[in-house]
Amino acid sequence: MGLLAVLEWVTAILLAADLLVVIGSVLVRHFFDAPVEWSDDVARALLLAVTFLGAAAAMARGDNAGVTFFVDRLTPRRREQVDAAVAVLVLITTSAMFWYACKLLVETSGQTVGAGLPQEVFFVPLCVATAAMTLFALDACLGFRLQDTLSALAGYAILGALWAAWSSLAPDTTPALPWVMGLVFIASLIAGVAIAFVLALSALVFIWCGDMLPGQFLAQQMARGIDNFVLLAVPFFILVGYLMEANGMSVRLISLLQRGAGRIRGGLDVVMVLAMVIFSGISGSKMADIAAVGSVLVPAARKSGQKPGDAVALLAASAVMAETIPPCVNLIILGFVANLSIGGLFMAGLLPSALMASALILVAIVAGRRTAQAAVVGISGESTASMAISGLAAFGLIALIFGGYRSGFATATEISAFAVAYALAVGWILFREMTWASVGSVMRHAGVRSGMVLFIVAAAQSLAYVLTLQQIPHAIADVLVALTAQHGRWVFLLLSVLILIVMGSVLEGAAALIIFGPLLMPVARQLGVDPLHYGVILVVGMGIGLFAPPLGLGLYGACLIGGVRLEDTILPILKYLGILFLCLLLIAFVPEISTALPRALGY
Repeated sequence: MGLLAVLEWVTAILLAADLLVVIGSVLVRHFFDAPVEWSDDVARALLLAVTFLGAAAAMARGDNAGVTFFVDRLTPRRREQVDAAVAVLVLITTSAMFWYACKLLVETSGQTVGAGLPQEVFFVPLCVATAAMTLFALDACLGFRLQDTLSALAGYAILGALWAAWSSLAPDTTPALPWVMGLVFIASLIAGVAIAFVLALSALVFIWCGDMLPGQFLAQQMARGIDNFVLLAVPFFILVGYLMEANGMSVRLISLLQRGAGRIRGGLDVVMVLAMVIFSGISGSKMADIAAVGSVLVPAARKSGQKPGDAVALLAASAVMAETIPPCVNLIILGFVANLSIGGLFMAGLLPSALMASALILVAIVAGRRTAQAAVVGISGESTASMAISGLAAFGLIALIFGGYRSGFATATEISAFAVAYALAVGWILFREMTWASVGSVMRHAGVRSGMVLFIVAAAQSLAYVLTLQQIPHAIADVLVALTAQHGRWVFLLLSVLILIVMGSVLEGAAALIIFGPLLMPVARQLGVDPLHYGVILVVGMGIGLFAPPLGLGLYGACLIGGVRLEDTILPILKYLGILFLCLLLIAFVPEISTALPRALGY
């Protein structure tokens, strides 16, 4: 068994252990009125382990997303040289992370947390994971020509020496650190470095060039960035999405929708939007939703004569619409970093998503064509009654998620663990499609995907802290307040939309929210904008950017799942994104669309 397989299985086991800890603590608290005091600390420690070990596995599998739009246009030989330089840069980054994590581990040895757990439990996974990342990065470097690797290494050494000489001989003439960090950020992003390492490298540049903080700061901030019980909902809801696909619920639900709406004008497109609405109300991962829906409906679109590029474009646009449907991971992350009620955000996102879904369905019907017979998707030999049972099972899961935390039985984070248990039970008892092998495979995939997402969160948190130290958020806030004072708060809302669309297109969605959410939210409060309303605006704006061509990482993922070229989706996705942008303007200028439900429910 190789190192990658070991990391995947260990991550899966730790994720299962975290699940049992959360469910067990809730049951004991509810039935015996005896809170398990150590459960939160153990659950958080397991979350850190899942995050960093899963991220290492994702790196080995090449799952870490980066912008490839620019390097894809290079000649093969030049692309090989750039890729070698990127591999060396990632090796430098992971080596530094490993070294600083080990130093932090030594410095915190002997300390304990509130429940008596040793502090080392929280930092050992980071050391192990960064060591594994360094090995994977070294292996990647060895896969290139030795000349290219050594040239890149020499180039970085020369740059470091020149900076050291400049800062020593003429320190007053060196550019300000924000400019240096910005240059490194843009250059590494254009070169195709994975987003998580772009963020971590930008924070490292501050440490190396600024001589203000020790390197252990990076490791400490990355661990603190995800050391929160709320973020446990991220891996659990991602796991629910994978379980839906594995237990047969997704295929049956899509087949049921197709039988009901497949014969109307634009029926297949309508089914796609409705399927994304329902799946997003169960799973927190948009890419998991795209994989579940796209793997069934994009082939059906090909069979029915529809252009697959158009189908993938609508699939991506539906993912944007679903960004505000609970329990979306990005809503959870924004609630965490901006200190907002996650339940309130869940409620605030419902009507905006309904507005956007209605707009997409209307366009699908107007622009679509009627078919004499609906294309067969999913399971063709199963009765409608049997599929209706799967529909009831899906809505039962939605009812569990919404009713669980509204009833006070558990928090939204804890309910996510029970949603996993429900999906497992449905697959094993109702559909009888789950096996121990399929459960193991799902746990491994969910653990790796969760690690990839949360590693970006950790890296973004460290960079956000660096930006705060340099008073950048304060300076931007002053500019925005000044503009608003002259032209009104609608200018602020429009600027916020544009900022999130642009940054959402060059960053992974979670990173854009982590950096700009805490930066912009205080300004919104100061200007009297409802925080829940503003949170919805940020998430939708980020979603449009995430799937906007040519840089949107989400669109790249949708094209890979649908098996189409990016170029085939550009024209149709622009049409759908234009409609969603108009919906976003309506949401921004009519706050009641976002605030009506939260106010009615007491948030």
